[in-house]
Amino acid sequence: MSPTPLLDPSVDHALQAIVSGASTESTCTTDLAAGPWDFDSRPGYGPGSSMGDVIPTGAPRQGELPAEYREAGEDELHDRIRAAKQALGDRVVVLGHFYQREEVVRHADYVGDSFQLANAALEHPDAEAIVFCGVHFMAETADLLSGAEQSVILPNLAAGCSMADMADIDQVEDCWEQLAEVLGPLDEPDADGLLPVIPVTYMNSSAAIKGFVGRHGGIVCTSSNAVTVLEWAFARGRRVLFFPDQHLGRNTAKAMGVPLERMPMWNPRRPLGGSSADELAQSQVILWHGFCSVHRRFSVDQIDQARAEHPGVRVIVHPECPMEVVDAADEAGSTDYIRRAIAGAIEPTTFAIGTEVNLVRRLAAQHPQHEIFCLDPVVCPCSTMYRIHPGYLAWVLEELVAGHVQNRIQVAGDVAAPARLALDRMLAAKPR
Repeated sequence: MSPTPLLDPSVDHALQAIVSGASTESTCTTDLAAGPWDFDSRPGYGPGSSMGDVIPTGAPRQGELPAEYREAGEDELHDRIRAAKQALGDRVVVLGHFYQREEVVRHADYVGDSFQLANAALEHPDAEAIVFCGVHFMAETADLLSGAEQSVILPNLAAGCSMADMADIDQVEDCWEQLAEVLGPLDEPDADGLLPVIPVTYMNSSAAIKGFVGRHGGIVCTSSNAVTVLEWAFARGRRVLFFPDQHLGRNTAKAMGVPLERMPMWNPRRPLGGSSADELAQSQVILWHGFCSVHRRFSVDQIDQARAEHPGVRVIVHPECPMEVVDAADEAGSTDYIRRAIAGAIEPTTFAIGTEVNLVRRLAAQHPQHEIFCLDPVVCPCSTMYRIHPGYLAWVLEELVAGHVQNRIQVAGDVAAPARLALDRMLAAKPR
C-alpha cells in the first residue's frame, strides 16, 4: 500500500495560489488558473507549454460546456463524477494519462502512459464506452483498438497535441515521394531483403499518419518501446523515417550507436527536407522536424542548478527532451520508467525530474520519503492535457447515464485497417 500523500499534488491548486499571491512560485501564464472553457471558442492550444505553437486550420473545437458544469465547485464535480461512474458501473471505463491534472486522475480506472493505456483499451471489450482523459491522438488509438460497438469519448475535443500536428498526412506523403526520387522505389527490397526506408511514427501522431505507416510496412512506437521498435525497423530496412518527434528519434538512435551525421533532419517546408541527396542516401535515421513543447522547456542550465543546490541529486528526464539535456542527465526514460525508478529507490533520494509537472507533483505526493521536484521551476503544464477538466468529465459521464454519447472519436474505415496493423506491430514490440 502506498504511503499517505503529505503534499498536495494538484497543479490547479498551485496555480490558484500563484494567482492569489499565496505562493511565491511562478507560472508561464496566469491564464492557466481559468477554466479551459474560457478558451474553447478561440483558435490555439490554450494556455500552457504549447501556447506559442501554431495550430492547424480546422483543428477540433469544443462546443460550449453547460453552465452547471462551469460553475460547479471541485467537491461538487467530484461527487457528480463518482455518482455517474457508480450508476454506469462496468458499462464505462475511464482511462487517464499520467499528465492529466490530479482532479481528473483521481477518477481514472487506469492511469498510465500511451503504451499502457493502449493495452488497457484492449482489455475491456465489454465496456460500452471508453472515456479517454488524454489528448485526441490517444482517443483515436483507443477507437482503433476497441470494438466497433464501443464508443470512445474525449471529454474536451480541443485537447489536441501540437507535436502530433507537426506532421500532417500531406507533408508525410510528399516526403515519401521525394525520398523515392532519391532512393528509388521504396517498396522494393535490395539483395539483402531490406527495404530502402521503414517509416516509424511515434504514438503522438494522427490516425492518418498511423495508417500511412501501416500501408508502407512500418510501425508505431512509444517512448517505452522505442529501442525495440527501431531494432524491428533496422531488421527490415536500410534506414528509418522517424516522425514527428526529432528528439525521441535522435536520443534513441544515438543510444543504439547511430552516428549523429547519419541522422539528417527532414524539414517539410524545404526541398528534400533541407538535406542533400547524398546525405539522405547515407542516412540511417531521417528525423522529422517536430518536438514536444513541454520537454523542450528543460535545459542543461536547469540541471546544473539542480546539482549545485542539491548535491547528490538524481536527474531523470524524458527522451523527448533535447539531446544535450538527455546527455547531461543521469538517466532518461519514459514516464513509466520515471515512475518505476522513483518507486524502486530504497534510500531517501533527491530527484530532479524533467517531464510534465502534473506527473512530477503526483510522484512527490506519493513518495514523501524522497525529495522530488520538476527541473523547470516555472509551473507550465501541457496546454492540451490541461484542457481536460473535471467539469468535462462530469458532463460526458452524466450524458452517458442519460443515454447520450458526447464527443465520440471515430476513425474512418479506410484509415483504420492499416493503422491497426501498425499498432498491432507496436503492441507486439514489448519494451524491455
